[in-house]
Amino acid sequence: MLIDFKKASLEEVLQHKTMYYEKIDFSIVQNSWKILSEHLELPFIIHIVGTNGKGSTGRFLSHYLHKKGFRTLHYSSPHIMKFNERIWINGRDSSDIELQMASSKLQEILPLNLLEKLTYFEYTTLLAFVLSSSFDYLVLEAGLGGEFDATNIAKNDLSLITTIGLDHQSFLGNTIEEIARTKMRSVDTKMLIGYQTSNKVYETALKVKDELKDEFGRDIVIQIVKEFDKYSLDERFASYLKLNLHLVIEALKELNIDIDLDIFNEVKLSGRCEKIKKNITIDVGHNPLAATFLAKEFNNKKVHLIYNSYADKDYKEVLTILKPIVTKITIIDLDDKRIVDKNNLLEICHNLNIMVTSLENIEPDEEYLVFGSFLVVEKFLENMRLNEE
Repeated sequence: MLIDFKKASLEEVLQHKTMYYEKIDFSIVQNSWKILSEHLELPFIIHIVGTNGKGSTGRFLSHYLHKKGFRTLHYSSPHIMKFNERIWINGRDSSDIELQMASSKLQEILPLNLLEKLTYFEYTTLLAFVLSSSFDYLVLEAGLGGEFDATNIAKNDLSLITTIGLDHQSFLGNTIEEIARTKMRSVDTKMLIGYQTSNKVYETALKVKDELKDEFGRDIVIQIVKEFDKYSLDERFASYLKLNLHLVIEALKELNIDIDLDIFNEVKLSGRCEKIKKNITIDVGHNPLAATFLAKEFNNKKVHLIYNSYADKDYKEVLTILKPIVTKITIIDLDDKRIVDKNNLLEICHNLNIMVTSLENIEPDEEYLVFGSFLVVEKFLENMRLNEE
């Protein structure tokens, strides 16, 4: 069904948007921003790039800025249950009315040929730009990459580099160095580098600094966070989240904002090793790096793993890492063409001697870990809600 992108509701627009890149054409969103930028006044932009930890880093930071009285928008992706989660404004998810007003503004300003060609993520990014106009801070979480990510169309004032590992290799590169380079080439002024599992990230940062100087005349400043045991969080937070907290605190110091640790303990981090019931933990992670953190978090414990994976993820490595903490696995059914063939998962579970079962009921004396992607968590929460109704 064809729609008029100049008149359609936001819901209709998003339904007709391409969700995933087959081939990146950065010029579409660049040209859109060139037009749109004449109508907006963007705030101080803090760009967050990395493989893991972007969401929690962004929420810690945006929550703190909001609590300190700054008008702050946090843009993240994807969402768990509702699209509004992607654009968080001054302590809450954006409203349907705000989102529709922003979409109407895009429809008013941008020509039809660009409105039609913008992808789902690009259109959503522009919505965030519209809604953050004249704010104090825009905490902008990158999507897949960095250099050719829609979030990189506007100049960033500060870049935060979270942990970088192997993920999205088909788009970003096959090595840590290639992935780090793609992400770091988005930096415009200064990068703060947070916790890393590979020293190759630091080496790559120095090379990228020279590249950006030679190619664009950018004089990038690099600052490395070296201490990760200085600050702590409330016990309800997973221990690995304090790694991201240290990066956030260094960013606040860079902004000359005083530090009050109690404010961080108020943050709600949905889907980040979050206990939704006494014996149920949900985590939207999906790669070996996330699995490694979770294996440490559940060390000396045993869980019933509720899992599925996209076909392009290293699910064999993920299950190998999690095997020591897993008693049994339920492969949750997902209706998405990107999901791995279930037979592949069954074969790996067989080879790893992990018992595959079905989930009939949540047993009170059993520990559950829901992991594999936003889609896995969303499906599980939907099923749980239906069972409770």
